[in-house]
Amino acid sequence: MTSPAGAGTTTAHFPFTAVVGQDDLRLALLLNAVSSRVGGVLVRGEKGTAKSTAVRALSALMPEVPVVPGCRFSCDPAAPDPHCPDGPHEAGARLARKARMVELPVGASEDRLVGALDIERALSEGVKAFEPGLLADAHRGVLYVDEVNLLHDHLVDLLLDAAAMGASYVEREGVSVRHASRFLLVGTMNPEEGELRPQLLDRFGLTVEVAASRETDQRVEVVKRRMAYEDDPAGFAARFAAQENALRSRIVAARALLPHVRLGDAALRQIAATCAAFEVDGMRADIVMARTATALAAWDGREDVMAEDVRQAALLALPHRRRRNPFDAPGLDEDKLDEALEQSAGQDQEPEPDPDGPGGPEGDGGGGVPPQGQGPDAEPGESPGEESGASAPAAPEPSQDAEGKGSAGAADQPAARASEPFRTKTLSVPGLGQGAAGRRSRARTEHGRTTGARRPRGGALGKLHLAATVRAAAPHQRARGRSGTGLIVRRDDLRQATREGREGNLVLFVVDASGSMAARQRMSAVKGAVLSLLLDAYQRRDKVGLVTFRGREATLALPPTSSVDAAAARLESLPTGGRTPLAAGLLKAHEVLRVERLRDASRRALLVVVTDGRATGGPDPVALGSRAARLHAAEGVASVVVDCESGPVRLGLAGALARELDGTAVTLDELRADSIAGLVREVQGPRGPRRAA
Repeated sequence: MTSPAGAGTTTAHFPFTAVVGQDDLRLALLLNAVSSRVGGVLVRGEKGTAKSTAVRALSALMPEVPVVPGCRFSCDPAAPDPHCPDGPHEAGARLARKARMVELPVGASEDRLVGALDIERALSEGVKAFEPGLLADAHRGVLYVDEVNLLHDHLVDLLLDAAAMGASYVEREGVSVRHASRFLLVGTMNPEEGELRPQLLDRFGLTVEVAASRETDQRVEVVKRRMAYEDDPAGFAARFAAQENALRSRIVAARALLPHVRLGDAALRQIAATCAAFEVDGMRADIVMARTATALAAWDGREDVMAEDVRQAALLALPHRRRRNPFDAPGLDEDKLDEALEQSAGQDQEPEPDPDGPGGPEGDGGGGVPPQGQGPDAEPGESPGEESGASAPAAPEPSQDAEGKGSAGAADQPAARASEPFRTKTLSVPGLGQGAAGRRSRARTEHGRTTGARRPRGGALGKLHLAATVRAAAPHQRARGRSGTGLIVRRDDLRQATREGREGNLVLFVVDASGSMAARQRMSAVKGAVLSLLLDAYQRRDKVGLVTFRGREATLALPPTSSVDAAAARLESLPTGGRTPLAAGLLKAHEVLRVERLRDASRRALLVVVTDGRATGGPDPVALGSRAARLHAAEGVASVVVDCESGPVRLGLAGALARELDGTAVTLDELRADSIAGLVREVQGPRGPRRAA
């Protein structure tokens, strides 16, 4: 559900109170409107679930803010920022305006986010000529980042640092500007397009999961309201005007009550016990829960935080903080939450512990203890919530001639569980790229070590190279009539630093799932190796794709995506069995890379072929596989073959395939970062680095 641009004159947004369902989303947004110290909210969900609609509608509910007239940084007249670049401000002048909602585009530059200094005037005149960025525009309002998971990492870092400190700092070549920047931060994302790093997830105060309703009546109501809004935006808004005004008044009242809300020791102990029970890292979760519980009490018009406030705060503040690895889905076990809250309440009620041990807390009669949940307690004897570690029954080993009987007649083997992942060697693409920022291969980037200088392109100056600028201006000082100590700098003298950092690549996995790979222990090790490489790709901000081949054909199991956990899920359920159509797998990979090259020519590819090197089925399968491999080599695709051959007698077929690909072969053991082969291995063939793909 999205709002059409420029629709209507009464309101530019769909009314907040007209959003159907999505109770958790609306509550999280309103709590942040009551208390900006909650820390913002991250909204996760599939497309078309009113994420953007609800966020944009919230801005219309925000109370007006008093500002200093003419101040570009929205200073509060009652307490102006002493460091404001537009200051000092005259006392008494004030103007009321609506709180702004500022949207940060995914493709925004650093200067657009934090603002930019006029370096030319700073060098020649010694003045701080500063053009404010989006962080200044959002001060005392809402900063909305749609698809925050697609935002460059360094921009996310700047954004979250400003949100945490309440100020933005811009520093360029010894010239610095600071201004206040306190805002309600809201990010939305579709997990199918990739995850945020866990340390960045932790910086959002709350998170909510949204999904489309499966109830027919509710879906019908969504469609009715959307169509009514599009037909007559002003009339539709008028229908909900009274509800909007009532909600706005409630926000104002909750803000006024917030300083008077008491957070007692009992509630604090429940917060601490809950965070400890879920083993969240650090103390930010405890602080966010405390602030959220306080805001909940104020929202309900109470001056005391109660147990139900703590429970609701945990459901909003902890799900994204309990992820132990990138492939864990955010979520919270509510039974475990209730148990932690009850145990904490029981400790507060019983100064003398029961010598008989921890029986059921339900047996305590403790009068005066507030209810700990909205429903009945867990029944005795319920099964534990942890996932069982038992594996599926072992499958019989495939016979030696299982492949030769044809894919149609060969029985599929049950999917094997992946072995424990490990830290892998860094496989990188040779040469110097210029793709999306990441952490794998060398590339020209906006951030990194300075390697030289060049003239700015297109008139926009990025990172100034001060020494090169001074060298360019120095020979012209006499001709320009310099008489004082200042340096006369012209725009033609400015030089921009060229920097070298790291880029993310497209890592395309081509996995042999044929009968020769179906031995249970071998496939378990293979899946563990690919899972380890996927973890590495997640950490290095790569896109990944998955091609599998078995039987008579190859399948694109996962088109290239930033959602590495989706690749892990496809890998886990991968069946095996049948012949080995190696050529089909390589040709499918060639087609995938060709299409991706058209979509994003700057993102270089790394082809990872996981196989024992065998090729069966059809006339002369080995020759066909060699020809398909040479296609990749001719186009300069960086490749590595993970040799899965095992046993005392090895044919070396994977090594031969690597030579045809003009790539590198590594065994499963050599793939480990702690193997004696070294910590880093660049992907290159015997003829040295090839040209960039």
